[in-house]
Amino acid sequence: MRTPHTDSLFSRRSFVKSAGAAAMIASSPLARASRVAASDRITVGVIGWGMQGPNNTKGFLAQADCQVVAACEIDPKKMDAAVGTINEHYGNTDCKRYRDFREMIARDDIDAIMIAIPDQWHAFVATEAAKRKKDIYGEKPLAKTIAEQQAIVRAVQQNKVIWQTGSWQRSVPSFHRAAEIVRNGLIGNVTHVEVGLPGGHHDFPGTLPVLDKRLASLGPKPPAPTEIVPGTPAWDLAVTPPPEGFDYETWIGPSKMEPYIDVRVYQNWRWNYNTGGGQLMDWIGHHGDIAHWGLGFDVTGPSEVQAFGEAPPVNAVWNTATKYTVNCLYRKDVTGYANDVHLTIAGGSGAIPMGTKWIGPDGWVWVDRSGIDASNPEWLKGDSLPDNLRKVRLYESTQHQRNFLDCVKSRKPTITPVEVGHHSTIPGHLGLISMLVGRKLQWNVTQEQILNDPEATALLSRPYRGPWKLNA
Repeated sequence: MRTPHTDSLFSRRSFVKSAGAAAMIASSPLARASRVAASDRITVGVIGWGMQGPNNTKGFLAQADCQVVAACEIDPKKMDAAVGTINEHYGNTDCKRYRDFREMIARDDIDAIMIAIPDQWHAFVATEAAKRKKDIYGEKPLAKTIAEQQAIVRAVQQNKVIWQTGSWQRSVPSFHRAAEIVRNGLIGNVTHVEVGLPGGHHDFPGTLPVLDKRLASLGPKPPAPTEIVPGTPAWDLAVTPPPEGFDYETWIGPSKMEPYIDVRVYQNWRWNYNTGGGQLMDWIGHHGDIAHWGLGFDVTGPSEVQAFGEAPPVNAVWNTATKYTVNCLYRKDVTGYANDVHLTIAGGSGAIPMGTKWIGPDGWVWVDRSGIDASNPEWLKGDSLPDNLRKVRLYESTQHQRNFLDCVKSRKPTITPVEVGHHSTIPGHLGLISMLVGRKLQWNVTQEQILNDPEATALLSRPYRGPWKLNA
């Protein structure tokens, strides 16, 4: 039986071979017929209607050869929004409602599922879907822990399902171009990479004003969620019953049961380590993923990781790091690169701007959602690099959901398969563990083990609240 520590599980040679064969799969939806026979459509069920769920679903609704047939949500209002959006698009009332993801996944007439739910649930839903032979579009980070990510990779590989990680920046031309400049050696062998991510917290659903009104009796300046801890008047005012119809017991799922506080549910679950991973884990699957792409490190990783950060009290409502720096060393004898590469991830300090910047002896390249820049402006002219410079051509995709559907049909790897989603987030996971234990970690890249540190090793997984158990 394979284990997560066997060399063959994440075989670099087999992955590169299969990905290379699929290097030019993506096609434009404009080239497809506007009407597709029902028998040729890919049926999709969507799980989660928070931040990414609506956008992902609309991406699928725009594809003529795809039919979204079911939605799963435990919040009645969000369920109504999901089903209403889907049915309005098709002009019917056919979309089926599910509160239990297992019931939806059990349907034989669903080909694929989209997962956009809090991190603590990723591994449970993904492994169950893979066992049911469903192709999967799953949000980043791949899972709450490295052990859970390993379980997802095993399930996807063993059941031969297609996986697309929601690291959609790979399907954006500017990020593709930046990575190709680096991979074609125009800046020389990379020595250092800077990955700038956000810091602090953000009230995505706008729930703070309601909390502040409840806290108004405490004084003119209500305490922030980073200051509210158990045993204080602010905590007593922050804790409320869940909204009517909202199944909080199921929502918290396998994580430790905590009192319901509205500002740490919905999209703000990211800001508590019981359910999310803070800005570091929310973004490592984007700019960290692009850093790996440019280096050709899709199925390898750092050998050393040391992180520093500032965080609220561990029992605060919002307790994830507000500032952090993660220093990673990629050893050449492990990666096969020409030299060691140092990668620095920083958020909240302003020391490194948002985006990914590769630095080499012959120049640098920087890319972010706001644009692309390079030490040599000639590299940025035209639609792509000139053929004489573009010896390495990276996998091309222009629309992330479209790429997934094409690969469901061809059975070729997507632009961000499960192995990529796994390895892209490992620096973030290890950085978080390093911050928690307060020391440098030595990481065996091949066996995926922390060396000589039992306390840190224990954080590669997490305990589960009964009756939930990950059977993978």
